[in-house]
Amino acid sequence: MKFISSASPLACLVAFILSLSLSFPARAQVSLTEISSDPFTVPPGQHATEVEPHVLANSTTLVSAFQTGRIAPGGATAIGWSTSTDGGSTWTKGFLPGLTTGNGGGPFNAASDPAVAYDAKHAVWLISSLPIVNSGTTTAVVVSRSTDGGLTWGNPVDVGPAVNSSDKNWIVCDSTSTSPFYGNCYVEWDNPDSGDEIMMSTSIDGGMTWGTATTTANRATGIGGQPLVQPNGTVVVPIETTGISAYTSTNGGASWSAPVRVSNIQAHTDEGGIRSGPLPSAAVDGAGTVYVVWEDCRFRSKCSTNDLVYSTSTDGAHWTAVTRIPIDATTSTVDHFIPGIGIDPATSGATAHVAVHYYYYSKSSCAKSTCQLYVGYISSPNGGSTWNAPLSLAGPMSLGSLPNSQNGLMVGDYIATAFTSGVPHGVFAVAAAKSGTTFNEAMYTAQGLSVPTRGAQLSSAGDKPLHHLSDKIERELPERGIVPPSRKAAKK
Repeated sequence: MKFISSASPLACLVAFILSLSLSFPARAQVSLTEISSDPFTVPPGQHATEVEPHVLANSTTLVSAFQTGRIAPGGATAIGWSTSTDGGSTWTKGFLPGLTTGNGGGPFNAASDPAVAYDAKHAVWLISSLPIVNSGTTTAVVVSRSTDGGLTWGNPVDVGPAVNSSDKNWIVCDSTSTSPFYGNCYVEWDNPDSGDEIMMSTSIDGGMTWGTATTTANRATGIGGQPLVQPNGTVVVPIETTGISAYTSTNGGASWSAPVRVSNIQAHTDEGGIRSGPLPSAAVDGAGTVYVVWEDCRFRSKCSTNDLVYSTSTDGAHWTAVTRIPIDATTSTVDHFIPGIGIDPATSGATAHVAVHYYYYSKSSCAKSTCQLYVGYISSPNGGSTWNAPLSLAGPMSLGSLPNSQNGLMVGDYIATAFTSGVPHGVFAVAAAKSGTTFNEAMYTAQGLSVPTRGAQLSSAGDKPLHHLSDKIERELPERGIVPPSRKAAKK
């Protein structure tokens, strides 16, 4: 990691001071705001827990969705939401109606994997989630709609065919008025019954109805796809397959290309039994350049810990070489995982403001009883050419404070970052110590974050991959259903 500074003596002094503490992010001068907590007590949920948030912004409105009352074998008691109409200063919260039995009035035993979208043409907010039943089949995905700015929500709409199980849905809408597919919304998920076959469905009426589920051109398999829409209407979907890949649609979702390779995956298994892995997080800048970020160990000796790395593309087919985000030196013992990237939509190219929230261990070699879990934040004012010093937002947290899941102790498979009026916002789970058997894990956001454009900058220019090693990439168990074959990766 290198420091880049301006010519001023003060900037050089700042760079020198920062260089004295490369291993640990600074404690941010920001405040944390709780935006939701778990009020439920009904079994079989682990209360009080909230995990796995997504957040999206439109103008000064932020809408976040997350699991509330995590159920260990899969899903949650309810899907919670929290909405701010004033750029993150104040929040209104609630739970999606008509969805789960735990929240009352819903047909499903649990729900999982919420993701948020906004359709500007139809002025509607959408939250997609996975419905779960204890026996039999259910629709693959459901979508809840809000027509009053994310403050009230209707009963869910079915998406996709009846299945035993589905996994890792995501949703996005084309909100560029000049796009030929303005107002189209797209849902992605995978079907564990058929080895994680990738599925897509399109809506043209604000999420009220959804088209027949379609596959990619080669019926590819994968997990964790995050569709994004470029200003010209092209949909790009970064996804984990046998590596990090991406596929596209240039005709409004009528058909989908076969995935192309972005990169192989080289990952260190995060210690302590935490649920994590190299699922991608993706965002698009104002001109349509797509960024995809994931955890990776190729820049670390013997794959001993993970960096966050990224690649970019202007067309979804051609991708840049993998680049390390220089949160700390490659000789540090810090382990980084579960990134959530966001880009200010008013910026692009060499002046794109990029921000990433993430979790990290201060020391990668640890056990459940000793791992120290934190939430971190880092930003770039120039499209990733250089980065501001990282900030520590929350922690340390003990892993014993986290609820269990079928894939390990849980804060979530993903988090996210969104911008309002140039200000970055993240939503993330923070866990305090349990009170007896009662958990204390809730949703928080950080107030006071920014993307500084002046001062010392960090650079990974010149960093080279060191090896082709990887721990085994474990195939996570779906929220419910059969387990598809494990994917393979190089072994240490």
